[in-house]
Amino acid sequence: MTQMAEYARWRNDPEGYWLDAANAISWLRRPIVACDHAAKPAARWFPDGITNACHNAVDRHVEAGFGAQAALVHVSAMTGSERTFTYAELQHEVAHVAGALRRLGVAAGDRVVIYMPMVPEAVFAMLACARLGAIHSVVFGGFAARELAVRIDDATPKVVLSASCGLEPGRVIDYHSLLDRALQLATHRPERCVILQRPQLQAPLVAERDLDWVEFLRDAAAAECVPMPSTAPLYILYTSGTTGKPKGVVRDTGGHLVALAWSMHNVYDVSPGETFWAASDIGWVVGHSYIVYGPLVQGCTTILYEGKPVGTPDAGAYWRIAEKYRVAALFTAPTAIRAIKRDDPDGQLMRDRDLSKLRTLFLAGERADPDTVRWAGERLGVPVIDHWWQTETGSPVVANCIGLGALPVKPGSPTRPVPGFTLEVHDGDGVVRKPNVQGALLLKMPLPPGCLPTLWNDDEGFERAYLRAHPGYYTTGDGGYVDAEGYVYVMGRIDDVINVAGHRLSTGELEQAIAGHAAVAECAVIGVADSLKGTVPVGLAVLKAGVTAARDVLAQEFVARVRDEVGAVASLQRCYIVTRLPKTRSGKVLRATMRAIADGRPYEVPATIEDPAVLDEIATALRG
Repeated sequence: MTQMAEYARWRNDPEGYWLDAANAISWLRRPIVACDHAAKPAARWFPDGITNACHNAVDRHVEAGFGAQAALVHVSAMTGSERTFTYAELQHEVAHVAGALRRLGVAAGDRVVIYMPMVPEAVFAMLACARLGAIHSVVFGGFAARELAVRIDDATPKVVLSASCGLEPGRVIDYHSLLDRALQLATHRPERCVILQRPQLQAPLVAERDLDWVEFLRDAAAAECVPMPSTAPLYILYTSGTTGKPKGVVRDTGGHLVALAWSMHNVYDVSPGETFWAASDIGWVVGHSYIVYGPLVQGCTTILYEGKPVGTPDAGAYWRIAEKYRVAALFTAPTAIRAIKRDDPDGQLMRDRDLSKLRTLFLAGERADPDTVRWAGERLGVPVIDHWWQTETGSPVVANCIGLGALPVKPGSPTRPVPGFTLEVHDGDGVVRKPNVQGALLLKMPLPPGCLPTLWNDDEGFERAYLRAHPGYYTTGDGGYVDAEGYVYVMGRIDDVINVAGHRLSTGELEQAIAGHAAVAECAVIGVADSLKGTVPVGLAVLKAGVTAARDVLAQEFVARVRDEVGAVASLQRCYIVTRLPKTRSGKVLRATMRAIADGRPYEVPATIEDPAVLDEIATALRG
């Protein structure tokens, strides 16, 4: 069945479609009702179903006779260690962590904050919470103390699970000190903190508060899976960059499992026993959906990677791992591929590896520029699939569903909406845009299984942030257009649309023109204040390794490309060459921060920034 035929099947009977899809997971009580449309503030899926996320991810595979299959592979480029856990071993570890949590009084509905690096114990902790019906909230490891504090105050956890440190190239991050500071700032007091001591840094434990991880587990009895309502929250995940009251995205249990099982089969086209690698972090939604729950629910082998795409040790790290563990599908951010392309522009380190098992490369998290897509596709010799989704949706919204038969690729487009999503492009007055005309990308309610039903303890905030601007629709916050064949083009956040003398220009269009230059590894375009035109675009470009041409000549060529491909209306007159762009740890470029720097406005260094020192170079360029 083709993607369009599958989409039509969903449109004909949405509730029957998702009840059928629900057969892919294990239920203690199979749902008869597909959707409770009367639920507030949003519809809830499979309201009469009972299940357990950990049972679906771990136990059922052991019960089916696949206990000896590899479930989790931990690869640490920071320590030079690699370890594989079978499904039976994973079950053993998770059940005992769950038993240790139960001994601390954690029960269904309690919250547990997990503030850990990319180590196996972090995955054990997530699944152990799911086993008990407790709600986990993973906070990205190394987050600043203030950001951790506001999440602790919002989630009010009974227990915090953490580690003594995290590892980054050339430095050790003292997690325990960050946790100490966060608990000084927070008003909520968790009953206990459990600390995994790593050899690189031993943390001084606080008496009466802290438990060593080894002591925490000692003599703990294995805990069984607790039956949970389908609509029970599985986790809370706070959106990055929050200020004030954080936005805690709630993910329900049954709907999420069904959506993940559907996407693993239909979008990613991976089968039980194959290796799926999402090269992300468990602190982000990709890590939740496609490092932990999605691959394990599907019965795949999943890879947990502590390292970088380049520099740990080189731009061949991804390809070495993909070869060794026979990766069938790799999922990463375009930023990672651009970094690899910058350091290895000819792809020599790919050619040194046997990647015959690799069928697809999936990109998401930011706009995948056509040049990066082409570069990766030509060198890997496999389809490069751009797809679009959000923390709030939990799984793809627009994608080329490989499991349903690949659609023709159009560079710059993540293809068409997947079943479950009705996407429309609206102008500011709620009028549907014609094909190829940009506007706000909206999703018709109700959203399908797996999408957020609300924000944690904040129904009002959920309605204000997502539902009120366009009644009957979920506001994605992204802008773009749909062409005459139904292909979606996501051009960036709505606030990345620049109004130049009354002309609306997407930064994505301008970036696409600059990125097409042979010397450019990656780039960003921001709109800065101008006394005449209101806003004008300014470009920043990072060059590929080995480029020796004069910078002023290259900058002029970048400006000329924008004029040639977008038109003089773009008014791009300045393009600066920098050594790197400021990004969050998840790879998103900090355009809002750069806009503030360019306009001379005050700004806070985001807690999610990968390296604050890069802002000094950006400030020198923009103000120079």
